[in-house]
Parts: sequence; C-alpha cells; structure tokens
Amino acid sequence: MKQATRAGRRAFLTRSAAGGLAAAGLGVTPRTLLAATDRPGSDAGPARRGGTLVATWGGLEPQALFVPGGGGSSPFQTSTKILERLLKLDADLKFQPALALSVTPAADFRSYTIKLRENVTWHDGTPFTSADVVYNVLQHWKPISAGIALKSLTEATAPDPHTVVLTFNAPVPEFFLKSTLSGQYQLLVPKHLYDGKDLITNPLNNTPVGTGPWKYGKWVRGSHVEYLRNDKYWNATQPNLDKLVIRWWADPASRGAALETGELGLAYSNPVPARDIDRLVKTGKVVVDTRGYQNTAWTVTVEFNQRRDIVNRREVRQAILHAIDRQFIVDTIYYGRGKPAIAPIFSSNPLFFTGDVPRYAFDPKKAAVLLDAAGLPVKDGKRFTVNLLAAAWFEENAKLGQYLKQALEDVGIAVKLDSVDRATALKRIYGEYDYDIAVSNFTSPLELVPTVTQFFTTDGIVKGAAFRNATGYSSSEMDGIVGKLAVETDPEARRKLAAQFARLASTDVPIVPLVEIQSFTLAGKNVRNFTTGANVQGETLADVWLQA
Repeated sequence: MKQATRAGRRAFLTRSAAGGLAAAGLGVTPRTLLAATDRPGSDAGPARRGGTLVATWGGLEPQALFVPGGGGSSPFQTSTKILERLLKLDADLKFQPALALSVTPAADFRSYTIKLRENVTWHDGTPFTSADVVYNVLQHWKPISAGIALKSLTEATAPDPHTVVLTFNAPVPEFFLKSTLSGQYQLLVPKHLYDGKDLITNPLNNTPVGTGPWKYGKWVRGSHVEYLRNDKYWNATQPNLDKLVIRWWADPASRGAALETGELGLAYSNPVPARDIDRLVKTGKVVVDTRGYQNTAWTVTVEFNQRRDIVNRREVRQAILHAIDRQFIVDTIYYGRGKPAIAPIFSSNPLFFTGDVPRYAFDPKKAAVLLDAAGLPVKDGKRFTVNLLAAAWFEENAKLGQYLKQALEDVGIAVKLDSVDRATALKRIYGEYDYDIAVSNFTSPLELVPTVTQFFTTDGIVKGAAFRNATGYSSSEMDGIVGKLAVETDPEARRKLAAQFARLASTDVPIVPLVEIQSFTLAGKNVRNFTTGANVQGETLADVWLQA
C-alpha cells in the first residue's frame, strides 16, 4: 500500500499545500523570518500622538470579547485592551508592574503581599481597590480561570484599599505565582458590576468595563470591534493613539491585501501563510517581526479521546504517532516555519525544556507492526475506523487533517474526516467530546502550571471549558507530579519535576504537540512600538504609535 500511495499523496500535498514554492522562488524558512532588517516593533524613540490603528490576528472573531476562564487566543486579544492584570512579563522575561506595584512572598512562601497602584479607576469612574482584587481572586480566578494555580489558596484579604494578602496552605513558588498573576486568564473585572451575577453569562463580557488604556466603543458582529482612548488612564502618557480597531478577516489572503493597501496596520499571530511573507516585505510597505512570542509558544496538536474505544489504548496511540511524519508537516504545511515538537514543553523554554523523553520517529512499518501486536490486524481492507475532527480555524489545521487522514490510511486505519469552523470545533471538542482524534492548538507559556499541565491533569477536565483537558485523560501519577510542581519552591527541584511531567506526558500521549510553530507579526512600516512584551497576543497596544 503503500509506498506508491504514500509517494503520490506526498506529491499531491506538496503541490496543493505548498503552492509551488520552488517555482515561485520564495524559499521561506525560519531564517527568512529572522532576517528582516527593518524591525520597528520596539522603537524607543519619541512617540507621536493621535491616529487610528486597525489591527488583526491570524484567527477569527471571538465568541465573546471577554471569556472568563480563557476561551482561547481570540477573546484574550480583544479583552486585554480593556481589562488588565496585576503584572506583565516584558521582552526580557522580567515581571513588571501593571495594576500591582509589587508582589512579595513571605519567607516560607505561604503568603504573598500585593501592593496595588493608587489613583486607578474603572472606565465608569469607580475607584479600583483591593476589594476588586479579592473578589477576582475568590470568585473569578480560583473557581474558574486559575485551575491548580490557586488550589492551595485559603484566604484573600484586603487590610487597606491598596493592599491584598494571599494566604496558602502550602508553599507557592514565586515564579509560579507571578506567572499566574501575569497570565492569560487572570484579568481583573470590576466587583461592583459582577458581584452576585454569573461571571460566565454576564452581558458585560461583550461590553467590558476595565481599567485599561482602551474603553469599549462598539462591536459590529462579523466585522470589527472599536476601542476608544481612555483619557483617564492611570498612565497619563498612554495610549498614544486616538482609536483602536480590531477587525477580522476570514481569508488570510484578504489580510495580506489589506496590509498592502494600508487598510490594515498591524497583524499578529501568523496572519498570512508563510509563503506570502517575502512578497509582502518586498513591497516596501510591510515589515515582519518574530519577537513578542516568548511566553506564548504555539503548537498544533492531535488529541486522543480517552472515552472512545481503541484510541484509549496507549499502545495504539503510540503506534499512530509512528505513522505521522512531523518534518513533512513542517516543510509542506508550514513552509519550514517551525520544527517538529519533541514534548509538551517546547524547546524554546529556557526554564523547563528537556529532550530526555520518549520519541516517535516516522516509521510506518513500525506503526503497522505495533498495531498488529495490539491485536488490530487488517481485515477487509482496514484495521478499524476513527472519526478525525480538524478544528479548521486555521487553514493549516484543515490541511493537517487531510494529511493525517491519508497517513493513517497508509497503515490501514480508515478515517472519517470532519473539518469544521471555530464554533463547531469548540462545541464538539470541548463541550460534547464528539471525536476520536482531534486536530487543535494550544499555546505554551514559560510556566507550565496550569496552562500546559491542565491538558493532562484530572482537574483540567471541565466540560465546556475550551483549551483544557478534553481528552478525559486521568492519571494519579500525573496528578501527583503536577501537584508537587505547583508547590515546589526550589528552582532545580522544579526542573526535575517538569522533566518527569514531560516524560510521562510523552509516554501516555493523550494529547501530542506535532509542530512548534514559529510565530510572526506583520505591520505597516509606519507602525511603531508594537512589540514590547513577551506575549504579543496580550499587548494593550497602548505603546503603539504611528509615524507620519
């Protein structure tokens, strides 16, 4: 079956997915992206005031402008212009003040004192105080968004309007807590508008009121959201712009065209296929920047539903992984923009990466042998049938679904493939668990707990919560490792625990990163200071200014 079929399939995919790279002479590689010479993303020169910026990202419109507990990258990007966090992580991977001026641990790491910024108001004029933080800690973060990160929290008190004390029943590592407070899900909402109401269904999630540099203007569904300058922002020098618009284009080619015409000024998180980068840069109107993604490494994953027969067997999952050519995926679907993933801790993570994990080299013959050994021989032309669901919110995911279908068929596994839109994918993967194998994505920050670990822990199984443990994988050994990782304060001991986590995750393989995707931002040449932090998806864009 197989060699001829595989060769023909590769030739077809190379033509259809790569779009004739060789003929076009584009040769887009990671080196191309890093070699951009004009990179004004972190320009420190004097800012010019005024103007309107239209921005977008490489995905689609969110289900709500703010989603408590996460909801993925799209609502994270729309909400962080309005809602703020206590801390932020800068481009040098150092924590900087946001709404908190300091976060100080006790000697035993069982309590932390948070000093808040004074003279901050919500957009409706109500003062921001420690009562807001206590409300968010106890009613928002601990029960909904923080997962295991605040599991040991026993008390949050406000001794004065600008001080909060968090008390824990176990030691909490300083980097861990600060990462949580600066993380994707720990945004602050106003107590006076949320207390006593359902956080998840509060209509304010679509018209947020925050403390940030931008105020909600209007949301034109299916098109864009407008933000107005907060003239009473606590940083009186920001924002530099008068108005910010986040607009969504369903078609990546339309984003590229809008960049060329100047209709679109800033596009982050891989807004166009990599094959288009060189062409856009050569127009002289667009620059490319790969900075700003240190704390938001991006991957494409396969997820195995543990509630389904056959794929709930570890030996079957391991065999399937040998049928997948990750380098081919990188070269053909991602145009060299990335590298094969080794483990759920990415190679770009300077704190916790380890290569000492089980690996699954592309070897279809070995896959077939392992499937035979698992008691799944070919009968009547197939071993068994799986339902493969591709979350096609990125075109690469849809292409990956096509590739996986043919790769699995090459080893005798019949595949029913569904490539579905964002709303359907979120519902079927995270709400209904309606799949055998799913193609999805997740981001991996430097701190593993809870953003990465919650894909593997039992407490990460929250039906309806997007980008958590949808596979149903549950292991007391894994829960124990992550539980220790959450309370260990010694950095070297944490690294050893992280290595144990990576090895077990790479052995049981319930969810498997296939590719470490290289992320990039495109911007008009007049857009300045658009990359200042370690997670461009969560930038407020208060620093951005437009050169005349």
